[in-house]
Amino acid sequence: MKKTFLILALVFSVVAMIIITTSLTSKRDTVTVQKNEQGMKLLVNGKVFMINGMNWDYFPIGTNYSFNLWNQSDDFIKEALDAEMTLLKNMGVNTIRVYTGIQPRWITYIHKNYGIYTMLNHSFGRYGVLIDGVSMENTEYANPKVNEHLLNAVKQMADEYKDTPGLLMYMLGNENNYGLSWGKAETENIPLDDENTTIRARARAMYKLFNEATLAIKTIDMSHPVAICNGDLLYLELVKDECPDIDIYGTNMYRGISFGDAFKRVKEELGKPIMFAEFGADAFNARDNKEDQHSQAYYMTGNWKEIYANAAGLGKAENAIGGFTFQFSDGWWKRGQTKNLEVHDTEASWNNDGYTKDSKPGINNMNEEWFGICAKGPNNEKGLYTLHPRAAYYALQEVHKFDPYDENVTQKTVTSYFNGIKLMDAVQKAKK
Repeated sequence: MKKTFLILALVFSVVAMIIITTSLTSKRDTVTVQKNEQGMKLLVNGKVFMINGMNWDYFPIGTNYSFNLWNQSDDFIKEALDAEMTLLKNMGVNTIRVYTGIQPRWITYIHKNYGIYTMLNHSFGRYGVLIDGVSMENTEYANPKVNEHLLNAVKQMADEYKDTPGLLMYMLGNENNYGLSWGKAETENIPLDDENTTIRARARAMYKLFNEATLAIKTIDMSHPVAICNGDLLYLELVKDECPDIDIYGTNMYRGISFGDAFKRVKEELGKPIMFAEFGADAFNARDNKEDQHSQAYYMTGNWKEIYANAAGLGKAENAIGGFTFQFSDGWWKRGQTKNLEVHDTEASWNNDGYTKDSKPGINNMNEEWFGICAKGPNNEKGLYTLHPRAAYYALQEVHKFDPYDENVTQKTVTSYFNGIKLMDAVQKAKK
């Protein structure tokens, strides 16, 4: 009897240890924004964290935005994740940007197996809303029913994901300020100086609702910060007036090799850390009509150099907390959205003079289907594809080895390190 009791006691002890260990390893992270005399930083469980991020999605050739990875079988999802997260981890990516729809268990799976966090992005009416069974393609944020619908949606999101291990933060929107001017989802020329009074009134209502949503999330989850995703700095003064409670100013910004005054303006006008939710360059040279991997790597490394140089403690704006390179793999559906899905379209859809290596008067030079730092191979019999890293992948692999928060880092260190990244070596690796 005594022996039996000892055995049972041992079993219970082991079970208790397993339960304790599981709870310790699966608890949610506490993510905060720190502001002090050294600048602004993101802290994860008390440790400083630079976001070396990537815009990530999964769309096999022949599919478009209607394809949903998270509706596939578990085996399909695991095989896709294992292939892509391995590549991401090997290049030093520590966070991915993913839209709502991903189940919490996959956020935890990615973090547990690859150490990669997820920024969860709610589009917040960017591509329209469904109100009382009727589709509103261009969201009117002053509409009381839209207000109620979106606030309920973000509350449900926070309640579902708040305890998810591997969740880094929430982000609301995707350059929704541009959506006020555009009539469709496909990217057009960016309205960087929109003085239309009607659109400005709609923008003010939108930012007010962004702030209400931020507060709604914080009533449910105080462990993860809330960012918005604005297009460049358009309506920054309205963000200041209407969004005092956001933690982070996220922005999609395409200015070429330099972000210019972005760091300084966000610091001085908002007093918030800046996070680049999208930035980068495509791998197709519209002027020369051919793939140009060197050019893509050039712009991306230049952008990351500025992000690191503006990190806390280095004497510049000291409010950069990282960013998400756009994007991991080519989107063969981006030009046309619903047609030519099996064609890698080389038709540029908008113009940006900041990208001087392929800019030319009178032509569009931004190729939406070529932004991947990896080229996409054909689907196999399962519907999965293989990625082929471009030069930008190998260049960013070197970029993300650098720690701007190391105590020995100075502006001179940043410059020296980036000068040592040989883009032609990255091109040669990609060719092999």
